[in-house]
Amino acid sequence: MSDLLRALPKIKEQDGLTETRRRPPPHVLTNPSEDDASSSSGSSASTADSIDTLRPSSPGRTSKTAQIVPWSNYFAQELYITSITPDQHATYHVYLTPPRNPSKGPLFICHHGAGASGMSFARFAGFLKHIMPEAGVLSLEAREHGSHVVKLPTSSNDLTDLTTTPTEILDFSIETLATDTLSMIHGTMQKCGWPHLPPCVLIGHSLGGAIVTHIAASGALSPHLVGFQVLDVVEGAAIEALAHMRTYLAARPASFASVQAAVEWHVRSRTVRDVESASASVPSLLVRCDGDGLDDGEEGAKEGEGRWRWKTDLRRTEAWWQDWFTGMSAKFLRGKAAKSLVLAGTDRLDRELMVGQMQGKFQLTVIPEAGHFVHEDVPERMAQLSAEFFRRNDRSAMVLPPKVADLIAQGKKV
Repeated sequence: MSDLLRALPKIKEQDGLTETRRRPPPHVLTNPSEDDASSSSGSSASTADSIDTLRPSSPGRTSKTAQIVPWSNYFAQELYITSITPDQHATYHVYLTPPRNPSKGPLFICHHGAGASGMSFARFAGFLKHIMPEAGVLSLEAREHGSHVVKLPTSSNDLTDLTTTPTEILDFSIETLATDTLSMIHGTMQKCGWPHLPPCVLIGHSLGGAIVTHIAASGALSPHLVGFQVLDVVEGAAIEALAHMRTYLAARPASFASVQAAVEWHVRSRTVRDVESASASVPSLLVRCDGDGLDDGEEGAKEGEGRWRWKTDLRRTEAWWQDWFTGMSAKFLRGKAAKSLVLAGTDRLDRELMVGQMQGKFQLTVIPEAGHFVHEDVPERMAQLSAEFFRRNDRSAMVLPPKVADLIAQGKKV
């Protein structure tokens, strides 16, 4: 789903659709670097242009050899959090760098997009820790993206008595994904022994943006939520992209000969524009397959062993695609905290958001040199934005003047 927003123009072309008009480049808030100058205008001129990322890279962009790096280079801990209810058993997977002081925070809680993983925020977490040494970062993984939620047998809740392989619960509704997210947050808090949740900022990319928006609108994390940031997803553009989701899934590679080949494909196709970010995040998107995960006729189906396929089958989530983004703009505006929207193209705002932005209801930032994966393409820039967002909206350090009644009671003149 995350990749689709960037591949939409090519998919439209394959489907025989033509762009009715091309808008002039809009005014942007930041200037592209010289390295990206030739492509920045194409990525910000319109919704269609800004998500066109499957054109080949220049030879110099892939000359840097990708070095696969482990999660421990970016996070302090890898946690597995167990949650058991009468009808399900969940094992949630998260990456964590705790805040220096859990009482003061801040804690930046990150949720990836559909088909991505918690490691998509790896380099962002590294830069953020450098900018704010006192801060913590919690990067979550949704069900079937690294976390697993399975049905419990109706006859017994004792998992040791299972005689068959547990089946994963197929439920990707926005309410369920938001519930999973809250379970991971509170489970991390309990596992770390924090007395309460630190002052926090929710950061969600693509589908993750819809999830954190849903949580902010519900007020579930009040009063600990300082603000939330939504990365490169707007209701209208996301729903438009859904019409071409099947075509996109059929067009991308079904498997790769190696993890290195997958990293190179992501960089070459400009799905992720930063080589180091791709090296950190792409390995977590894959699992080794023996041929069973490939359809007949697909590349690698006969060779079987030694190939790598996608960990998450996005086709299984199709029933909920519309549900994820419908009503997102209204929920974003009524979110009970400070709001920030970070985009790679300015014309993705729908009418509701345009009115809200003109009324000063949220902060809008445009980063034209980045593609859809803003936090991976420019992780240092994104870390700076998140740190500034927290500092601007944190109220814990405010010192209010004493009340007049208190001064009089103390015998002081007023």
